[in-house]
Amino acid sequence: MAGHSKWANIQHRKGRQDKLRSKLFSKLAKEITVAAKMGDPDPDKNPRLRMAVKEGKSQSLPKDVIDRAIKKAIGGDAENYDEIRYEGYGPNGVAVIVETMTDNKNRTASTVRSTFSKNGGNLGETGSVGFMFDRKGEVTYGLDVGDADTVMEAAIEAGAEDCETTEDGHRIICADTDLNDVSTALEAVLGETESTKLIWQPNMSTELDLEGMEKLMKLVDALEDDDDVQRVTTNFEASDEVLAQL
Repeated sequence: MAGHSKWANIQHRKGRQDKLRSKLFSKLAKEITVAAKMGDPDPDKNPRLRMAVKEGKSQSLPKDVIDRAIKKAIGGDAENYDEIRYEGYGPNGVAVIVETMTDNKNRTASTVRSTFSKNGGNLGETGSVGFMFDRKGEVTYGLDVGDADTVMEAAIEAGAEDCETTEDGHRIICADTDLNDVSTALEAVLGETESTKLIWQPNMSTELDLEGMEKLMKLVDALEDDDDVQRVTTNFEASDEVLAQL
């Protein structure tokens, strides 16, 4: 079972929801502010902002927090953030991509490097693991919007590349440059999406046993605890039996 689509479920089982939600809200708000600052503050005229707001809403980010994040950009009060991607290897050679937004490059680079080394990983050069992932757009829906055939048909009509249905819901994949158009077309047929975002989708994976998964989770947790880190993606693969033991 592919790791990139299972990480949220693992976190849920770990029972760190309050802490995770607080961190998540902060990172979602930062993304909204940066998107609004880089383009038009109107989500209808700024695809990146539109996706950031949509993702915020899908994660129950309060409307007043969204509005404040946009106003912060309009008012010129927002910090200047650089978007930097780090790549490296976790325990057992798992590929790891770390996406950050930082107002201090030196601080972030030092922290990310230290976190890798303290948790059995190694920070590599840009491009060292990027070839193991493809940049894609991802749209998700709950099972209540329709059966697999209905959603597959809508995805094909919208110009998506792939659609999979599991017990967790419907997951639609498209080219990264088509995400805005595909999500808009899907919403016209299926309604509001649960999530719309750009992802790094593994094109090869590394199988982990229980011990390997526990080590990887420790690294990812430590990285995600850093306020400069927006998201962490890995290419782990684990059996249902291993995932059930976490």
